[in-house]
Amino acid sequence: MSTGKGTTPKSLMSYFSTPTKTLPLRNLRLYMRLCALALTLHSTIKAEEQLDDQSHASIMPPGLIINWDCTEWFGSRPSEAMTTAGLQALVDQYVGTQVSSIFFNPTSQRTAYASKERESFWDGNEKVDHLLVKNTRLLHEKGIDPYQVWIARCREKNISPWISMRMNDLHYTDDPDAFTHGSFWKEHPEYRRVPDSKRGYSDQALDYSIKEVREYNLALIRELLERYDADGLELDFMRSSYHFKPGHEKQGALILQDFFRQVRQLTNDWALRRGHPIKLAVRVPAVPEYARGMGLDGVALAREGLVDLLVPTPFWETADFDIPMERWRELLGPKADKVVLAAGMEGNIRGCRMPSELIANGPETMRGFTASMLDRGADRIYLFNHFSTPGSDSIQSNIYHEAGRMETVIQKPRRHILTFHDIVPPGVAKLPLLPTVLDNPSNPAQFRIHTGPDLSKGKVTVRVGLTQNPGIDEVKLAARMNSIKCVPQADCSDLSRFPIARSGRASNAATAVQRVLQFDAPVSALQRGYNLVEVFLTGKAKQSIVWIEVYIVPDT
Repeated sequence: MSTGKGTTPKSLMSYFSTPTKTLPLRNLRLYMRLCALALTLHSTIKAEEQLDDQSHASIMPPGLIINWDCTEWFGSRPSEAMTTAGLQALVDQYVGTQVSSIFFNPTSQRTAYASKERESFWDGNEKVDHLLVKNTRLLHEKGIDPYQVWIARCREKNISPWISMRMNDLHYTDDPDAFTHGSFWKEHPEYRRVPDSKRGYSDQALDYSIKEVREYNLALIRELLERYDADGLELDFMRSSYHFKPGHEKQGALILQDFFRQVRQLTNDWALRRGHPIKLAVRVPAVPEYARGMGLDGVALAREGLVDLLVPTPFWETADFDIPMERWRELLGPKADKVVLAAGMEGNIRGCRMPSELIANGPETMRGFTASMLDRGADRIYLFNHFSTPGSDSIQSNIYHEAGRMETVIQKPRRHILTFHDIVPPGVAKLPLLPTVLDNPSNPAQFRIHTGPDLSKGKVTVRVGLTQNPGIDEVKLAARMNSIKCVPQADCSDLSRFPIARSGRASNAATAVQRVLQFDAPVSALQRGYNLVEVFLTGKAKQSIVWIEVYIVPDT
């Protein structure tokens, strides 16, 4: 009965144009069946047309993407908030901000709803005194599915709702008896990435080269698609990041590609049933070569048309201010126009590897990230581990009103910070540039920092954070930007904006900022994109650099 896209069969249209009062009673039942068939056919044709529409706007609306994990809401709210109105407040807080898509995560090793495929958080945890268990159980007893509520509320408020599934959650695997673990993980140590390993976390991940592991997760994907009418499904392979036996990542990438083919078929089937597209997203490591080296070949998935949204992102240790979005776009080739590239932003910012102190992402750091990522080719900005309330006193509250668009960040003060890639393939060394020791005036420390678009007028400041060493209070340094001398200024007096010693742990204090020297760089020295910052020791007192940033204040 194919009539071409966008049309309805004429034989059925004739029934639509016939008033029901002129039909014999015996034909009324046939008439009603034909009406239902025509509407179904029309919805199918419309869904197929939408599936073919791969413009960025059709995949998701412009604006910020935010991910809400399965523990944060339930584990931090009082029981009084476990109502329909209390749940709706999560969505309502983003109305009037730049948040246009919310990714709701109902899964880890367990689920936050009553699943038929794996245990919920409350199953078998009757004696556990934890808000996550008590609140999810309370909602279940009330007959409230929080994700149904959130999806419906998003649609009322013109926000796009997605479901995000964690593909290998490893929280608390150093404690085999933690209440968050599911029976599948506990009962099948032979399915783990490194069986019999005593090391925690990545060694304890499930190995996706094992068929039973894939089937276990496919079963939950089927349930999520059947249970929730969302705009899209995200497979979060960054929670956690290692999914294959060490040395088997190349074969693993092919296995995952076939896995995504199966999931893509499921989302397409459900899109036809729902009458609207159900898009597919994946979170992968920040650097394309690293992603491929871990068996998470986002480029191959996108080139084959298996994903609509690709999220290069760090893991957790630090936000990554140097995600090579232009490299992703180059590797995608013609598919770059068919796939949304979203740069993932974490809530923690570190200059040095752990153990080290950190700062939380705030408006100025977020502006620097957004300006750089959008200038490098990102289509969207994706927030992970950002749970503060817009309009609150939190340092993060203003982020939601401005961080999704270049025009709302580019004329405001912003920080471009040197961080590092916090997740790499097995056998590849993590190479953070900090801490860097200055012990020879002839050998400057050199750093490349991406600062985004050109600056026509304003103030550019190089900030150098030193940790405690003899002579730190008297030492003098010199700095250059792109070989142009910078002018020394007064030290930064507000050290609370830097990773100073807070926890009291000696291992952290070794990389904590004790002094921040500042240098004015001529605006003419600043280049679009990468800028080379060189720092010179001018005396004999050896020092250790633990923080580098370029602070830009545009003249509006």
